[in-house]
Amino acid sequence: MKHLLIGILLLGAQVLYAQPSGLQVGEKAPDFSATDQHGQLVQLQKLLEKGPVVIFFYRGQWCPYCNKQIKQMQDSLQLLSTKSASVLAVSPEIQENIAKTVSKTKAEFPVLHDEGLRIMNAYKVTYAVDSATIDRYKKFNIDFNQVNGTNGAKLPVPAVYIIKNGVISYRYFNEDYTKRPSIRELVEHL
Repeated sequence: MKHLLIGILLLGAQVLYAQPSGLQVGEKAPDFSATDQHGQLVQLQKLLEKGPVVIFFYRGQWCPYCNKQIKQMQDSLQLLSTKSASVLAVSPEIQENIAKTVSKTKAEFPVLHDEGLRIMNAYKVTYAVDSATIDRYKKFNIDFNQVNGTNGAKLPVPAVYIIKNGVISYRYFNEDYTKRPSIRELVEHL
């Protein structure tokens, strides 16, 4: 009971500290380009010419919830592609750690390094990690300055957006990083 209470308080403190709002359904999706795990430039606008884009933000290869989500996206990639959808993952992690993510999850879709947090900031999903959480993660050998490089101790809310014709048609935004939308829910909105 004591551990549950501590967990709830820590999660509550993190949620109170985080103030991102995320973009809303109906808003124009900010265009961007970034380098994927293969060193290729990926441009949102070019992907939108082919059909809808599912973009999701993940915290890092060290996050088991993120790895599970990426693996589910990969396992369902064919199902999403039958709806003409492209899938993009965005992370503050440096390329070396994105390579670890790809190795763990076997992701074949573009996994983008968000240099300078441009994409995360444009989609309003960025939050600064509080010092207590930074210290707690260091005990598990997770140093945000190492895993994220110059992006430091800033993470995204693990939000998911579906973009059609340049406009956000679906949004999943939950500050509880343990919660993610199902693939079924995403397919229903494509």
